[in-house]
Amino acid sequence: MACTTLLVGKKASYNGATLIARNDDSPTGVFHVKKLVVVEPKDQPRHYQSVLSRVKVELPDNPLRYTAMPNVNKKDGIWAAAGVNSANVSMTATETITSNPRVLGADPYVEYVPAKGGKKEIPGGIGEEELVVLVLPYIKSAREGALRLGSLLEQYGTYEPNGIAFSDKDEIWWLESIGGHHWIARKVKDDEYVIMPNQFGLDRFDFSDAYGAKKENLCSPDLQQFVEQNHLALDLEGEFNPRLAFGSHEDSDHVYNTPRAWYIGRYFNPRSIKWEGPEAQYTPESDDIPWALKPERKITVEDVKYILASHFQGTPFDPYSKIVSPEKGLYRPIGISRTAFLSIAEIRGDKPEAIQAVEWFAFGSNVFNALVPFYPNTDAVPAYFGKTTLTVSTDAFYWSSRLLGALADPHFGRCGILIERYQNSVMNQGRALLNQYDQKIAAASDKAALIAEANEAVAEMAKKETDKALDAVLFETSCQMKNGFARSDN
Repeated sequence: MACTTLLVGKKASYNGATLIARNDDSPTGVFHVKKLVVVEPKDQPRHYQSVLSRVKVELPDNPLRYTAMPNVNKKDGIWAAAGVNSANVSMTATETITSNPRVLGADPYVEYVPAKGGKKEIPGGIGEEELVVLVLPYIKSAREGALRLGSLLEQYGTYEPNGIAFSDKDEIWWLESIGGHHWIARKVKDDEYVIMPNQFGLDRFDFSDAYGAKKENLCSPDLQQFVEQNHLALDLEGEFNPRLAFGSHEDSDHVYNTPRAWYIGRYFNPRSIKWEGPEAQYTPESDDIPWALKPERKITVEDVKYILASHFQGTPFDPYSKIVSPEKGLYRPIGISRTAFLSIAEIRGDKPEAIQAVEWFAFGSNVFNALVPFYPNTDAVPAYFGKTTLTVSTDAFYWSSRLLGALADPHFGRCGILIERYQNSVMNQGRALLNQYDQKIAAASDKAALIAEANEAVAEMAKKETDKALDAVLFETSCQMKNGFARSDN
């Protein structure tokens, strides 16, 4: 999936929570229909078989309840994508990353081979279709998530390159697959944020820690030997750089990937790093933009939404700019038309366990959608969020968000203010409901009932505000139709 991921350590966030966020972007020409669900332990499969790769995986008999954002159309499998389990551990999978021929020549992907000409079917490896289902229900910490997924990659292999994030109230771990069976993972420093735009990201790694105390670095057991045998270490400074070893260096990266990293870094570090001009330390086409940086100020959920909805505002590359520029639309924006959903897992260590996690989410293009909070420690999902079908309907938050974006996009100049008011109104009311119910639930004996009530209140507010925004945008765009005429009947 062509996505953008942002990770924020607990000392870099506004309230001491860990934040892991990802735009789940569909491929070109595809718009995956998504919904929010809660998977109960009784509904979790014990014998899993992939639709795409046909791999079979036996699963433990003690799964936790978890939320997920599956595809409504199951023809390609579940694609659970992101969620939070009942132990307040979150996972987002996946950020499609890059590789190179040296890696894939040494450790090829495990591809599915269908039965043909009397030969038996050969299953492929695991992939984005099932990663959340295979891992999230069985982990009680972010570190456990990296270790479990790593062991599955070693056992079954994979048919694609992916980056996956895990978080709990204290830690964030980021794992990247390498070739068919290898992997590498690092703990995000508490005072840093991480930028991931569809490229192999990790730019430093400590093998001595990975093979020793394992405090901040983990990897497949033979990774160092794999690097040495296949001459993958390309850095000249003596420190191992995984991005150089395992990642790509393509012209297409400079159009599709690196500009997003540049814009995110420019937003969170506008003064400490020079991003523009002849003396710029990094440009939109730099391959060495750091994977992790210390922000100049604390990062909020609103910041995460803003930057993951961005389209190069304030630069010549903005496709919505009124300024005529040959660079307009040159680079792939972060807030793109084919986003299926945005998920931000906020794990708050200062709250009771029942409400420690908040799963913020939005459907459709982030430029036009609105972000809402959801308490994932529940067995119920409001119909507006979870009863989405393949039929377009304003009774579903997903479809209303898609409609809003499609209507407003061609008339951005006129509709932009309507969208801004909508987004602010939903965020303001969402924050108010969260504060109100945080206090109520913390003091209540029957927390489950209040959590369900809170989520329903958020859904009711989201529907009311989204319907109102649709009405306003529909009126404005109807007035701009090409077959309009200034004179009315007498």
